[in-house]
Amino acid sequence: MANSIMDSVLGMVSPEMKQALTARLGESPESVHTGLAAASAAILDGLASRTRDDAFPGQVLKCVSAAAGQNVESDLAAIASTGPTGAMADLVNRFLPLVFGSQQSQVGNAVAQQCCVSTTAGMGLLRMAVPLLLAFFGKAHSAGSLDERTLTEMLQASAPNLRNYLPSALLGSAAGVARAVPAGSRAGNNGAEVPAAPRWLVPTAIGGALLLAWLAIRSFTGPGEAPTVATVTAEATNGAVTAASKAASDAATAAWAALGDLMKVKLPDGRVLNVPALGVEARLVNFLDDSGAPVNDSSSWFDFDRLLFDTGKATLQSASQEQLTNIAAILKAYPQVKIRIAGYTDDTGEPTANLRLSEERANNVMDELVKLGIDPARMSARGYGREHPVADNSTEEGRQKNRRISLRVTDKQAAA
Repeated sequence: MANSIMDSVLGMVSPEMKQALTARLGESPESVHTGLAAASAAILDGLASRTRDDAFPGQVLKCVSAAAGQNVESDLAAIASTGPTGAMADLVNRFLPLVFGSQQSQVGNAVAQQCCVSTTAGMGLLRMAVPLLLAFFGKAHSAGSLDERTLTEMLQASAPNLRNYLPSALLGSAAGVARAVPAGSRAGNNGAEVPAAPRWLVPTAIGGALLLAWLAIRSFTGPGEAPTVATVTAEATNGAVTAASKAASDAATAAWAALGDLMKVKLPDGRVLNVPALGVEARLVNFLDDSGAPVNDSSSWFDFDRLLFDTGKATLQSASQEQLTNIAAILKAYPQVKIRIAGYTDDTGEPTANLRLSEERANNVMDELVKLGIDPARMSARGYGREHPVADNSTEEGRQKNRRISLRVTDKQAAA
């Protein structure tokens, strides 16, 4: 049978909605359409894989009812233009963990890979797919034709056909999910019921196709040689979904939200970057545009917030290219600016090895910027190892904040 859900959902994507997404995300209309379809299919697949959990359909219908009260269908174009905000943002933030648990960052990355867009745009499309699907289910619910039983039957009937739309990175064992749905829940260590994740999440994590990002954003604090803001590093997991990877993914989810919605930043050379409002790019440009901001205190330090490295290595993951490209564009637009790149680790392990790793990572970031056209004479790189911690190394959260790559503006004045 035809996948009536996907056909109907994509039929609700108006030209105005697509145009708004294209403008906000800075991607092509074709990529937006492909990504929205992939994101919608991933959510539907996640819903279908949970239909054997007796309580789950009722939880979904509660979200549908909440969306119906917000008149979502008529507001889809407006939501596409600004991204989910207010009550809708709260609903999206409740719905995605309901479907994917702690794995929504991986799903957003898979969507981005499928339609060849930035990781930020991939997550934006995943978040936009939520009100789209809730509007679709809301129409049937308002008409009185959708209850827990019919929702379950609809999802199970459509699931086998979703592979035509699913991101290829998520196809691991998605086919036939409705015919062989795993148990809806399993007992956790404390005996509580833990929702089962969509079937493709475990093989995807095992294969390492998707990255688990360790991201954190902190406010500026006092001055000093070391940057006093937290950073971003990212670690790829080699195991399945373990307690450690769940903690990493939860941190990534929280930090992604902390970066804010996408905004357009215009550079002096006319180029426009589409970046998170609270991300390092926007903050760096604001600093460079402020002629009164000094370069000799903590305000001249900035942390990369979307760099990803292999675990325990200096190898940059391909997902880091987006932010590196943006930083290179900023440096080209401000040719007088000079920077220092600094690498840091936590205090776990042997100090000499930590120092070497931090220096190798800093050097690799500088090398990538050179490849992107930045004169090496404008940059320097140094590793500090476990020196200058910004958080308590006795906690995992603190150690994560101390593993960082930072950028310091050392000169932003044009030569006389």
